[in-house]
Amino acid sequence: MRATREADLPAVTSIYEDAVLLGTASYEIEPPDLAEMTRRWRDLAERSYPHRVAVRDGKVAGYAYAGPYRPRPAYRFMVEDSIYVAPAAQRAGIGYALLAELVAICEGLGFRQMVAMIGDGAANHASVRLHAKRGFRHVGVIEGSGFKHGRWLDTVLMQRALGAGNATLPADV
Repeated sequence: MRATREADLPAVTSIYEDAVLLGTASYEIEPPDLAEMTRRWRDLAERSYPHRVAVRDGKVAGYAYAGPYRPRPAYRFMVEDSIYVAPAAQRAGIGYALLAELVAICEGLGFRQMVAMIGDGAANHASVRLHAKRGFRHVGVIEGSGFKHGRWLDTVLMQRALGAGNATLPADV
C-alpha cells in the first residue's frame, strides 16, 4: 500500500474502465479517460484527501480513495470511500487492506464519519461484506437509483464512525 503517484494513473484508469464497462458498482456509463482520471486525482490531492494504491508483483492491483461526501460546509467531517480492485486481484484481501488503510488515514486527518454508497448493493455482496468487516453498518437503501446494463439498480448506504465519531465536538468548532 502506498500513496497513488501520477505514474499509477494509467493502471488506475484501466481498473476503473473495467468496473464502468462490465460492472455495476459505478453508475458511470462511459469510462473517463486518463486526462479526466488525472484531474480527479489531482483535485483530491490538492484538498488533502487520501488516494492509495495496492501494488502486487510490481503492478497496481487496486486503488481506494476518500473524498468529500457533499460540498456544503456542515459535511466537512464526513468522507465517502471508493474502492476498486483489478479483476485478476479480486478476492485476495486487497480491498480489505485498502479500506483498512483508508479508514486509518481518515481518522488521522480528523474526519468523523465515513460513508460507502455501494452501487448495485443488492447484487454487490462482496462490497457490502467488505465494508461490514471493517465496521460499517447498513443505514439504508436507495431503490432504483441507477439504471445500467438494462436494469434498475439499488444503492446500499453503509456508514462507520471514525475516531470519536459524533460523541464529541470537533476541534475547529
